[in-house]
Amino acid sequence: MHPDWSDLSYFLELARQGTLSGASRRLGVEHTTVARRIERLETALGATLFDRRREGHVLTETGQALLPHAEAMESAAIAATEQLGAPETAAGGTVRVGAPEVFGTRVITPRLPELLERHPELNIELLLTHRFPSLAAREADLLVTLNPPTTGRYVVSRLVDIRYHLYAAPSYLATHAPIAGRADLPAHRFVDYVQDELMSDMLRYLDELMPSPRRRFASTSMLAQYEAVAAGLGLGMMTPYVIPPGSAVVAVLPGEISVTRTLWLAAPTDLFRLQRVRVVWDFLRAVAPDSARPVEKSPANPI
Repeated sequence: MHPDWSDLSYFLELARQGTLSGASRRLGVEHTTVARRIERLETALGATLFDRRREGHVLTETGQALLPHAEAMESAAIAATEQLGAPETAAGGTVRVGAPEVFGTRVITPRLPELLERHPELNIELLLTHRFPSLAAREADLLVTLNPPTTGRYVVSRLVDIRYHLYAAPSYLATHAPIAGRADLPAHRFVDYVQDELMSDMLRYLDELMPSPRRRFASTSMLAQYEAVAAGLGLGMMTPYVIPPGSAVVAVLPGEISVTRTLWLAAPTDLFRLQRVRVVWDFLRAVAPDSARPVEKSPANPI
């Protein structure tokens, strides 16, 4: 009995999601349909592809061996459809991009009109969750991340180095102890990320400035952190592009306090050859340097 290779789409989605319910939602079918198609594929191949466990479906050794071949077939089908369905000069279809919240909001989104005007058949889905989407599970086609994949079949490129600086509201500085240098910081309170909900350990930058910083407000959202700093709740480390034009928030010790982190761009190798993915890849590499502009000393806090 020869396998029906259309069943591979069900195999791939179950391998990525790990549960029948998750795969059925992504495929838009009943979970019983997924189970039936997997059973049919296993019968045709004469092999068990998944271990059925209480917590979900886990690939067997045979399933692991089949996975790269199924992904290659999926990629070839997508590439053929894309090449036959659109002119070479135009990119069409949907590209799902995972990115840190504020980078996606302040840097990527305002620059999308130019990209989409050049490629009117292109659609962007931007994932701005407080965790990085999984490329392995195909939750995203492209990923802007602090932690690039080090194993597996991915194309990875350094995107941009960004600096975090210390900011405060003038109202906070006017009502709290003066800050003449780094040694004065332990007397102050801070705005930061929720420490057990960090999308990356690279965001523990306050701990690099001082031992046991006193966090008065914490959020998984840097936009919420900005609002807390602007409201005078404490000092906060932020990238310059978080600060909107006209904000009264000022840099604190701009010549002394900064932390540098690297953003990376990654994509599965099989998806990278798709025209629409490469178009968005090139777009992100072009706009990212705009996020690295230097912070200026504030006249209100010239130290």
